[in-house]
Amino acid sequence: MDVGFVGLGSMGQPMARNLLRAGHHVTVWNRTRARAEALAGDGATVAGTPAEAARGGVVLTMVSDDRALEAVVSGPDGLLAGLPRGGLHVSMSTIGVATAERLLRGHEEAGRRLVSAPVFGRPDAAAAAKLSIVAAGREADITLARPLFEAMGRQVLVVGARPPEANLVKLAGNFLITAAIEGLAEATAVVAKGGVDRRKFLEVLLGTLFDAPVYRGYGSLLVEERFSPPGFALPLGIKDNRLLLEAGERLAVPLPLASLVRDRMLAALARGWGDLDWSVFARISAEEAGLSDAPRAASSGATSP
Repeated sequence: MDVGFVGLGSMGQPMARNLLRAGHHVTVWNRTRARAEALAGDGATVAGTPAEAARGGVVLTMVSDDRALEAVVSGPDGLLAGLPRGGLHVSMSTIGVATAERLLRGHEEAGRRLVSAPVFGRPDAAAAAKLSIVAAGREADITLARPLFEAMGRQVLVVGARPPEANLVKLAGNFLITAAIEGLAEATAVVAKGGVDRRKFLEVLLGTLFDAPVYRGYGSLLVEERFSPPGFALPLGIKDNRLLLEAGERLAVPLPLASLVRDRMLAALARGWGDLDWSVFARISAEEAGLSDAPRAASSGATSP
């Protein structure tokens, strides 16, 4: 398939590379051109603008936030300007529901089609083509995009016919990850304060009722304090939390635990941990418990993806 790919950060670059490996012809664009040129050796064509990347009729976007997505979609050089009438835009970024609604209206008014397909998985999963892709949109559009999804992920989960539904599911899922991190942090702090080895405690969890990817992956990060380099940087986690709280306000749904997580994340940011993994806010529970022997979550100069 002739496909464009816009946004080549820590997630987008391995995703585009997997499309190339699957035999698709991929035209890439990134704000920092060097990231696009790094894929030229794998067979990618480097575009000068998002519009140029979209001219093949199908374009995928994987950018950092709502503002970045709106910037690459709109304007004379934006992908809507280059996408042929009836062309398909697959938005794979984690964005707000309100942004997804605006995006959908803009595409419909322009005679273009939209699928939302945010992903669960960190950069290592993207590199291994093991992402879980949550998709929403018209059935025919998802069918068209499915070969692309299969080149990048291990499963495609269709949640609805309206693209914003996938964005809401993704935000709610990210919230559950942070809730698990906070729960792990508090539970680990109390057993450690009582003299139990953190690693032994994690072994008990994973050997009983809690052998799930979120506990296995983030449990290891927490007990080993492996917050750098970040798989997903703290400011991006704060952004996703804010977008969920905004959705809750629009829908009149109280989210008290999400509010607690917001404060934990902001406290971590205030400590200067903004260039570390978003799970670093778990360190605060150990601090509050007076665990002075716990390893410090010091910055190592890693940057956000």
